[in-house]
Amino acid sequence: MMRIEPAAWQAMVRHAEQSYPNECCGALLGVVENGVQRVSLARPLRNVYAGDQRDRYEVDPTELLAVDREARAQGLQLIGIYHSHPDADAYFSKTDLENSCPWFSFVVLAVKKGRVEAAGCFVPEADQRSAIRQELVLPEDSRFCTSKP
Repeated sequence: MMRIEPAAWQAMVRHAEQSYPNECCGALLGVVENGVQRVSLARPLRNVYAGDQRDRYEVDPTELLAVDREARAQGLQLIGIYHSHPDADAYFSKTDLENSCPWFSFVVLAVKKGRVEAAGCFVPEADQRSAIRQELVLPEDSRFCTSKP
C-alpha cells in the first residue's frame, strides 16, 4: 500500500496541472514502515523526453540520482516515480511498463482538461511484462477517490 501525505499530494497535483498538456514526472520520497510506503515529499523532475511530451516522459538519470542522494541525506528513501497522462486515464501503459524500474512504485495521474481527475499506483513485475495495481491512499480532502486493487 502507498499512502501519500497532503503536502506531497498537493505538489503532485500542482505539477501535473501546471505541466498540462504535457506529461510531468517526479520522484516520490518517504519511508517504508511495516510494508506501507508513506510518501512525505514529491519532488518534481524535468521531463527530458526529446519528442512530443504530450505522449511521453523521460527522467534524467543524473537528476534522479541527485534526488536519491538528497532523500538519503534527509533520512528518506526514493520510493517511486509519478507522472501524468494528459487527457487519458490513470493506467500503466505499455510504454510505461517497458521503461519502468521494477524496484519502484509508479503513480499515474489522469489530467483531463487541465485538472487531475484520478490516480492509480502500479508496481511492475520483475520481467516488466505486467504490473500489479497497488492500493493508493490519498489525503481525505482529495478532489476524487481512488479504488483499491
